[in-house]
Amino acid sequence: MQLTVILSAVTCLTMVLSVLFFPKLRLGRFALSSYWVVTVAGAAALLLCGRVDIRTVGAALLADTAINPIKILVLFISMTILSIFLDELGFFRFLANFALRRAGANQIKLFMFLYITVSVLTVFTSNDIIILSFTPFICYFAKNAGISPMPYLAAEFVAANTWSMALIIGNPTNVYLVTAAGGDFVSYLKVMLLPTLVSGVIAFICLFLSFRKKLSQPLRATPEDVKLTDRFSLWVGIAHLAVCTVLLAVGSYIGLEMWLVSLLAAISLFVWTLGAAAVRRVRPNALISCLRRAPWELIPFILSMFVMVEALNANGLTDALYNLMGQSLPVWKYGISSFLAANLINNIPMSVLYSSILSGSASQAAVYATVVGSNLGACLTPIGALAGIMWSSILKKHGLKFGYTDFLKIGVTIAIPTLLVALVVLQLFF
Repeated sequence: MQLTVILSAVTCLTMVLSVLFFPKLRLGRFALSSYWVVTVAGAAALLLCGRVDIRTVGAALLADTAINPIKILVLFISMTILSIFLDELGFFRFLANFALRRAGANQIKLFMFLYITVSVLTVFTSNDIIILSFTPFICYFAKNAGISPMPYLAAEFVAANTWSMALIIGNPTNVYLVTAAGGDFVSYLKVMLLPTLVSGVIAFICLFLSFRKKLSQPLRATPEDVKLTDRFSLWVGIAHLAVCTVLLAVGSYIGLEMWLVSLLAAISLFVWTLGAAAVRRVRPNALISCLRRAPWELIPFILSMFVMVEALNANGLTDALYNLMGQSLPVWKYGISSFLAANLINNIPMSVLYSSILSGSASQAAVYATVVGSNLGACLTPIGALAGIMWSSILKKHGLKFGYTDFLKIGVTIAIPTLLVALVVLQLFF
């Protein structure tokens, strides 16, 4: 067991350090994100040292179970493609500008509009896509308007990682944890709707109190003139996302698995778009961009972490951690520990590890508490989630200094109160 623990710990620590100090590895003209390269190397080391059998891993990858990482990856990437398609057509930027125009010269009103817009979009798409779409817009707008972008950047990030708890599709960690425990779209919604609503309100109050002085400054609004040039493709994209969301909700009642629903929706979108491009005799640029921007790096990352968890399982560590956690106070033990663990090893590896620990428990309270921790843990430090890593890199490109300490201040004043409130509501539910 010792060698397995050492190799796994070194891999996780190196991954965190790579994110902080060398996020990109350059091979000639190509640049690779270091976090997944590190985890692939760690998984390879575990296999080569015999800490886990390749046949065991292969059998788990081919197993017809909800925890199958391939199914989960298909679900997440397919949903992400649906969101990226809308983003490429200017949908999210159009909505952001609509909110901006409604706010006028009132910063507080704009702050509220932005928080609500990001929250609603996150519920039906993905927190990562919303952060990637809205962050550059906020940076440009704040510079043009002569105001501090920090209240809006914080509101965007916190809203995206709080309201991503509402639906199972809002975050890949939701999918992994809940499907591994046998949950589905509807059962998830029944449990998480109220904790998300309450924590979303608390998060907004904490944000407003933290930035109320900056929001009192005058605003010189200069919104962009965003035009939706391909309305046909836009409505096709919206229709696919809407139908997919409805089928995800009813899929468990008609025998449709979520990964299959999302995959069919993505394939249908491709067919429609390619057909329309052929008829119009134009290049399907939005579709090509979807393929370029899709989070393909998650595939080696998730599979590598899956190998690591299989190794820990085979050597009895996950059972030991399960016994250490015990059966009492599952909401508080799993909620707080997952919140902190996400900021040590990132929320996706944490979810992979915790899903294995939770496999020995029938406690739904523990599962959903871990969901809360995996989402809100992203708001404590930039290590907490891939969204935080991407967000920080975008800010650097725009010349904004937002270090680890700055991030932690938001985490302590906003994420921790929001976490505690969410866990209280979850405790009352169970």
